Amino acid sequence: MMKKFLPVLIPVIGILILIMIGVGQYNGLVDAHAEVENAQANVDTQLQRRYDLIPNVVSAVKGSMKHEEKVFTEIAQARAKIGSSKQGSPENREAQSELDSAVSRLLVLTENYPQLNANQQVSNLITELEGTENRILVARKDYNTVATSYNRKIRRFPASIFAGIFGFDKEELFKASDLAATTVPSVDLSSD
Repeated sequence: MMKKFLPVLIPVIGILILIMIGVGQYNGLVDAHAEVENAQANVDTQLQRRYDLIPNVVSAVKGSMKHEEKVFTEIAQARAKIGSSKQGSPENREAQSELDSAVSRLLVLTENYPQLNANQQVSNLITELEGTENRILVARKDYNTVATSYNRKIRRFPASIFAGIFGFDKEELFKASDLAATTVPSVDLSSD
C-alpha cells in the first residue's frame, strides 16, 4: 500500500521543502532590508536634528561675524535644497554633502573667533552642533555596515535567486562627495 503512494509522496515532500526554503530566504531578505531601512532612518533623524539646529547656530553667530556672510549663504542654500528634495534621493545626498562642507567651515570659523567662544549661548550651540555632526558620522557608519551586509546577502546563492524574484535591490552606501574627495576646504579669516 505504501509503495503505491511513494511516487506521489516524494514530489510532494520535495515541493514542501522547496517552499520552506523559499519562505526562509524571503523572510531573511525582509529582515535584512528592514535593518537597512532602520539604519537609514537613524541617519535621517540625525540629519533632521542638524537641520533644525543650524538656524539657531547661524542666528547666534551671525551678529558677531557679519563679514562671513558667504558661509551663512551656503548654509541657507544647502538647507533650501534639502527641504525641497526627497529624503535619500541623489539630490538630497548632494545637498547634505554641501551642508556638511558649510557646517565644517562654520565650525572652523567659530573656533577662530575668541568673542564667539566667550558667548555662552554660541558656545553651547556649537557644542551641540559638533555632537550632532559626530552622531551623523556614527549613524552613516552604522548604515554602511548594515547596507554592506544586506548587499552581500542579496548577492549570495541561493538568496540571490530569491532577491531577484522578489525585487530586493542593492542599497547605496554613503561615500565622500566629489567635492570632498577632490577639494581641500579653505577658510578665509582675513577682514575686508
